[in-house]
Amino acid sequence: MDIRTRQGLLSALVGKVGKRMDSFLVPLELLCSVSRTEFSDKKAYLRWQKRQLNMLEEGLVNHPVVGFGEFGSKVKELQILLRKFEESESLAPSSGEVLRTEFLRSLRDISTSLVERPARGDLAGEVCHWADGYPLNVRLYEKMLCSVFDVLDEGKFSEEVEEILEFLQLTWRILGITETIHNTCYVWVLFRQFAITGEETLLPIVIEHLRKIPLKEQMGPQERLHLKSLCCLHEWDGRGQKLTFLQSFLFPIQGWADKKLGDYHLHFSEGSSNMAEIATVAMVTRRILIEEHEDKQVMELDEQERIETYISSSIKSALARVTHSIEAKSDSTHEHVLTLLAEEIKKLLKKDSSTFSPVLSRWHPQAAVISASLLHKLYGYKLKPFLDRAEHLTDDVVSVFPAAESLEQYVIMVIGSSCGEADLDDYCKRKLSLYQIEATSGMLVLRWMNSQMKRVAAWIERVIEQEVWDPISPHQRHGSSIVEVYMIIEETVDQFFALKVPMRIGELESLCRGLDSAFQVYTDNVVQQIVDKEDLIPPVPILTRYKREIGIKAFVRKEAADLKLTNDRNSNQINRLTTQTLCVRLNTIYYAVTELNKLENSIQERWTTKRLENINTRRSMSDKSGNLAPDTNNAFDGCRKVMNAALGRICEFAGTKIIFWDLREHFISNLYRPSVSESRLELLMESIDLVLNELCDVITEPLRDRIVTGLLQASIDGLVRVLLDGGPSRVFLAADAKMLLDDLEVLKEFFISGGDGLPRGTVENVVARVRPIINLISLETRVLIDDLREVSQGGRSRFGADSKTLLRVLCHRSDSEASRFLKKQFKIPKSAS
Repeated sequence: MDIRTRQGLLSALVGKVGKRMDSFLVPLELLCSVSRTEFSDKKAYLRWQKRQLNMLEEGLVNHPVVGFGEFGSKVKELQILLRKFEESESLAPSSGEVLRTEFLRSLRDISTSLVERPARGDLAGEVCHWADGYPLNVRLYEKMLCSVFDVLDEGKFSEEVEEILEFLQLTWRILGITETIHNTCYVWVLFRQFAITGEETLLPIVIEHLRKIPLKEQMGPQERLHLKSLCCLHEWDGRGQKLTFLQSFLFPIQGWADKKLGDYHLHFSEGSSNMAEIATVAMVTRRILIEEHEDKQVMELDEQERIETYISSSIKSALARVTHSIEAKSDSTHEHVLTLLAEEIKKLLKKDSSTFSPVLSRWHPQAAVISASLLHKLYGYKLKPFLDRAEHLTDDVVSVFPAAESLEQYVIMVIGSSCGEADLDDYCKRKLSLYQIEATSGMLVLRWMNSQMKRVAAWIERVIEQEVWDPISPHQRHGSSIVEVYMIIEETVDQFFALKVPMRIGELESLCRGLDSAFQVYTDNVVQQIVDKEDLIPPVPILTRYKREIGIKAFVRKEAADLKLTNDRNSNQINRLTTQTLCVRLNTIYYAVTELNKLENSIQERWTTKRLENINTRRSMSDKSGNLAPDTNNAFDGCRKVMNAALGRICEFAGTKIIFWDLREHFISNLYRPSVSESRLELLMESIDLVLNELCDVITEPLRDRIVTGLLQASIDGLVRVLLDGGPSRVFLAADAKMLLDDLEVLKEFFISGGDGLPRGTVENVVARVRPIINLISLETRVLIDDLREVSQGGRSRFGADSKTLLRVLCHRSDSEASRFLKKQFKIPKSAS
């Protein structure tokens, strides 16, 4: 308040002791009390006077608190008088002063009659109604409320703020201010000052006074009617809109808050320190305005729906800015737009869930879920065309798929942390349209894998054709082909795990199946070059009964012809399968088996690592087992079974080939020929020993016993062949049994080799099948004939033999009694026929 105004009001109070200030017409009293001499120049005085006259006109004419009624003529007189009052200033000082005095007297008379009209239930003359008309009164009060701020720092309160507010409360009667009007105006003044200065300490006070504004049901009937009568016309989007008192002040506040919250990612990008207060302002203001609105359904959105509106608006605005920025970035970095967009959306969601959602969750517990779901959906719109076009594992696919999968899993994690793991699956099924990256990626990985398996198959075919089955080195006794096969397979596995696209357990299982099949193909190729064991064994001679010399010569000629037929059939192929090449094949397959375990462990460890890399963001909605480390120990059971079978077959073939092919002349043809005493088994042991040394020089140590066992079994097979199917060239007497047992013992001890060879139990089990045959040879002819008759008639042999064995023992018996029995009972021809 300037000194002239203060002095003018004090002068007006002289002689009016006991009269209330609110009964004074202040502008008129100032015009009467302040003279021209108190101004430095006339222009300043005229400006001051103009303001006072304008105030009178505004308060008494333009914004009266009550209608004029019968005082309408007084209003016209007042307006004429105000014009004349201004015109009197242009007259000469002497005449002008006289007119001014007269005008002031007339002005007082007319004004007094107007201001003393009763309003709001007061008595005539009790209150001077010159400044309590709406909206003049609230504009005046608003201006006065601005005095609570420090002149030097507009964002801070003046030190006398409490005294100022107490003083302003004295003007309520003059201006027609109620507590509701005061709180509303004060909220507006404080909030406007916050918007201008950014002083955050003002917001809690704004909220405090907002909450003091009563809702309609909290007001008395008179106050409701009074506030309802306070209306003004407001220009809104080029159109005039009638607003109530509360709407005129709170709509701008709500509009400002809605604008900020409608793009909170932009306006609170530096932090959310005052976001909660602004959201509180928006929510409280909105609740008051809903009550104020005549048609409540127009604004009937609950707080959660309003928060969802903020989230949707802000997310879309933020995403639009991000999309615009990465389009330029994509051109410079040459990365796919969808990859960059997924990364940026993930950053956006991280900030949203850590910074903004905790604030918004005060009004909407699922705020984080809403924002995460919306971002997931918006990115999905852009991703779907790309997924539909993806046919192969291109660079773009390898770039986009992991980024999209990572984003989706982070979205799921955010949703899970908000709504709880128990409700996550149900929410995702109902509300989320999952990208199905793994399904699409899996299809593309399988296509890639098929092409890789064709490449592996072609590679295996090539290396098998080039393999010569020589040891790589004295320490690496396997063939070179298996090393190359493992190189291509490990390269394929490396490429598989280098794929940065999402994969399920099904893709890993397909890889393992493909590799298992490749190993089986390789093993089959290794074994395929080996002829059947039957091709090594000469045909079994026709059973004949013994006849001295003539029969023997005839059978020898026939037997030689049969043997020659066998040799001619597959001799070239069999001769290529030397002992060394067979051992190298065995070593090669054994190397494949041992390296298979390493490959399995490597695949399992790398798959576990691959899954663990995504454990914090990965959660399969269709598989709750969380199978991070599948059991790949069974993945190659198919090829492992084939390889073990191949080892057994080659070991058996090698032993059979040595005895029935390489040593055929010595063993099959000449052993015990023409008699046991003249061709003992010990004469063959040197040849067998040479072969055995050759085997042990080439075969790898873990396979030694296995292949030696195969040689032992073949030796026993050969011995049984000689004893039972040796043809007429061989005859045995009961006395030969002792020598045969001695030979069997020599063979057994040879393979045991004083504990350095095969285990004694193993050898005993193999040679045990010969002992019953030698026992039968040791029996008298009559005993054998009686036993064969018993068995032929359905009885049981006293020696545990079958009819075939007994028959063959008799066929090789150099005995006329046996010959007659065979002729009579079995029609077996003589050897000469």
